[in-house]
Amino acid sequence: MSLRYSDEQRLLADSARDFLAARSPVSAQRRLRDDAVEAGFDAQLWQGAVDLGWSAIPFPEDFGGLDFGCKGLGPIFESMGRNLSATPLLSSVVLGGSLVLLAGNSAQQTHWLQAVISGEQRLALAVDEQSRHDPSRIALTAKAEGQGYRLHGDKFWVVDGLGADAFVVAARTAGQPGDTHGISLFLVPAGTPGLTVSALSLIDSRNSARLQLDQVQLGSEALLGTLGEGWAALETVLDRGRTCLAAELLGMAEQLFETTLEYLKTRVQFDTPIGTFQVLQHRAAQMYIDLALSRSALMAALATLDDAGHDAGARARLVSLAKWKAGDTAIKVANEAVQMHGGIGVTDELDVGLYLKRVRVAQSCLGDRDFHCERYSAHA
Repeated sequence: MSLRYSDEQRLLADSARDFLAARSPVSAQRRLRDDAVEAGFDAQLWQGAVDLGWSAIPFPEDFGGLDFGCKGLGPIFESMGRNLSATPLLSSVVLGGSLVLLAGNSAQQTHWLQAVISGEQRLALAVDEQSRHDPSRIALTAKAEGQGYRLHGDKFWVVDGLGADAFVVAARTAGQPGDTHGISLFLVPAGTPGLTVSALSLIDSRNSARLQLDQVQLGSEALLGTLGEGWAALETVLDRGRTCLAAELLGMAEQLFETTLEYLKTRVQFDTPIGTFQVLQHRAAQMYIDLALSRSALMAALATLDDAGHDAGARARLVSLAKWKAGDTAIKVANEAVQMHGGIGVTDELDVGLYLKRVRVAQSCLGDRDFHCERYSAHA
């Protein structure tokens, strides 16, 4: 298991860094927030990313993908984190598209994967039903009725749910909340009668939605995979998303660290750069150590996603370790960045505040630090 990116992956990292620096600097995210853009991202930027092949990275060549593996997504998400770039890469490709790939039949795969890879349509995963991420507690019901199913219940915090063309909805067809058996996956097109999509406001100003399904009637063709056996595919895809979020968190933390180091070198107090103060040096050294540990955990998680030799328990441990460590480090670095910048660190004038807000949301998405500590322990 390599803990370094390959030459091809480093080339991808360089391409992503240059593209996002030119097309999506932090000021672009500030404009999206100030203009209250509903989609939460720039459609032209996303089309440019599609043209570069980002949406095709994890998919097989049979469906028009690049078959580059999940590890190829790591440098992309790191660059997105560094620039605070908003795209539907996580929601539509890593989560929605991957579920169609793993659980869908040939007709579903042919239709949706080609549309997702081309950027013509977007998918969004609807799994959470409470304030805290816990996919095993799914309670939204899907009852067999005639030749189809009737879905009823609510979903919250659906990433990029506004404007999505369809939703992959995790529903319970058997068992009780807390059981991992009896969970099924359904494709619900936007505009389906009984489906209501509304905006949820988050501090990072990204696209998040609430889904209300009021006796939504679906045909049998809406079912992804085998009835009641969606948990394995769901957990696999959630781990892909968690690892990509860990990469984004690491990218944000590294950018904040570099910005803060530069400030320590140039800010002068008592005729001396504050970076010469020993207490600040010690705090910077601790951040550097945490960043190095986070990178090791991330690379291990990325490698296990593409390694068929790892069992589900080993994958769960490494992914949860990466998500916990990256989230913990990003919060610590963001807090230190605010404090070391002094009074200006808490103002909207400085980009540090934008990073802090995105860090808070990203570390909670698909499981916060407490969730992943508990999950790691359960699979130890």
